[in-house]
Amino acid sequence: MILQRDTKINVWGWASKGEKIKITFNGKIFKTVTNADGKWLLQIPPMKAGGPFTMNIDATNHLVINNIMIGDVWICSGQSNMVHQMKLHSIRYADEIAQANYPEIRHFWVPTLTDLKGPHEDLPTGYWKSATPQNVLEFSAVAYFFAKKLYEKYHVPIGLINTSAGGTPIEAWISEEGLKDFPAMINTIKKNEDTGYVNGLAREMFAANALQGSRQDKGLTGEKKWYDTSYVPKEWHRINIPGYWEDQGIKDLDGVVWYRRAFEIPPSMTHVPAKVFLGRIVDADFLYINGTLVGNTTYQHPQRRYNVPAGILKPGRNIFVVRVINNSGKGGFVPDKPYSLIAGNDTIDLKGYWQYKVAEVFVSRPHGNGFSIQNQPTSLFNAMIAPLDRYGIKGILWYQGEDNTSRAKEYEPLQRALITDWRNKWGQGDIPFLFVQLPGFMDVNYRPSESQWAELREAQLNSLSVPNTGMAVAIDLGEWNDVHPDRKKEVGDRLALAAEKIAYGEKDLVYSGPLYQSASIDGNKIIISFTNTGSGLITNDGEPLSQFAIAGPDKKFVWATATIEGNKVVVWNDEIQHPMYVRYAWADNPDGANLFNKEGLPASPFRTDK
Repeated sequence: MILQRDTKINVWGWASKGEKIKITFNGKIFKTVTNADGKWLLQIPPMKAGGPFTMNIDATNHLVINNIMIGDVWICSGQSNMVHQMKLHSIRYADEIAQANYPEIRHFWVPTLTDLKGPHEDLPTGYWKSATPQNVLEFSAVAYFFAKKLYEKYHVPIGLINTSAGGTPIEAWISEEGLKDFPAMINTIKKNEDTGYVNGLAREMFAANALQGSRQDKGLTGEKKWYDTSYVPKEWHRINIPGYWEDQGIKDLDGVVWYRRAFEIPPSMTHVPAKVFLGRIVDADFLYINGTLVGNTTYQHPQRRYNVPAGILKPGRNIFVVRVINNSGKGGFVPDKPYSLIAGNDTIDLKGYWQYKVAEVFVSRPHGNGFSIQNQPTSLFNAMIAPLDRYGIKGILWYQGEDNTSRAKEYEPLQRALITDWRNKWGQGDIPFLFVQLPGFMDVNYRPSESQWAELREAQLNSLSVPNTGMAVAIDLGEWNDVHPDRKKEVGDRLALAAEKIAYGEKDLVYSGPLYQSASIDGNKIIISFTNTGSGLITNDGEPLSQFAIAGPDKKFVWATATIEGNKVVVWNDEIQHPMYVRYAWADNPDGANLFNKEGLPASPFRTDK
């Protein structure tokens, strides 16, 4: 494990009432006695970075903790983009994984746990793992690159406590005390304390899910299964992969569609390890090759990368069959993702025309009440944060917001509440709180428009008014078709820059891209001033500034011309004689947003018309 340097080290546990506890650590002995509840806690004086040390704990039994390092510990929390492990990005970061040999970078994984009744004091059994090529596959990618950059600069052991859960809203991570200024959420918390009420909601959801699962797939119920090599296809039709079936003549279908195609495989590809890349599929899929199931994914977000067991591929004709299940929205294969079979040095492109057949159409079904315990206020705080608040830390990393984009207006006070709440719980003052601003995502809109994702980014930007906080702008790192963009290293590196400035006191460091400061009107132009301009403003692609929009009093925004003049940006449109407002990169996915500083850091999206 890694313990926090330069602060008192809490050591706590449980034993029998009145039991004597003795700890031997770093050549010193510390003693205490359990209280009436059998709990005990003692403090070890602050220590400098170093190690390894051994801790002996003696009571009626004897415990030994070996290989303890003293360094800097960071809480890493949020939703799926903080969860995302290195193994999910193993293609892009193959060299980084192979070269991961950092015994003093360690990662502790907290499993997803919930509780609506109150804070926990302990976690299930868990393990600290050092960064090796095998172990690092389970590390949070963002957290690993953050730690690696800091370690290579300061050579201090870095501990990462990853307590994050995919698809979760911010309010689930805040304590009841932290939500005291949100009456509706307090009301929900009180309702959720009634076990009968919660169980009733859970039963309703279970019943709805069970009904949704009662399906009759013709591809599985006939005499011959559609993945079987002896099956003879009849009345199948042509369709393109990648692509959604709603865009190719299948209207408004929620259900099961099977895809089938034969590929000629050369002998050289049949005796070496093989992998199939199937991009992303909405929602779930089963891949069969020559009648054998080789891969299955149950939801839409992960990229499909399936290993093909030895003996499956054969020289000559091979039958590939994909069973796709879509519950709502457009179903099928997401464009702009890799679709290929790779074996040895050979690659076969899987894109192109396949045959398809509809196996089942889902009727309209009830979807229950939308109740999920992990999405309830306090549920994740109680089980995944509260047990950690006695553990000394250097700071907090936060990557969350996707699940709150439909409620962007309340996000800013909620993030402020979370920061205050966690700082109160840890009791270490204004510990650094560093967060990631959401990257671009979803379809590009080529006209100025409203955007919930932009509003959420604005709420995150405004949270910088809280002291000792830092934000990693990631607007340039998104992918239109993936809420889990692949470029995690840049996110970790930008968080590390913020840490160097805020947590490690690098006074002259430029750690952020340009941030909106103020606007002034000069005739038919608006002049925008920024902080964090660094060595100067530039466009990162050498092209004219893009994604600036301007409006008069009617707030009808049109695209604007924008130029850099010194450390300011001048914005205008000859058709707008009396401009009042400017927006930059105000979209779900502002393609081409190119305002940076010379240090290579992007400007945050902003608007002046809130």
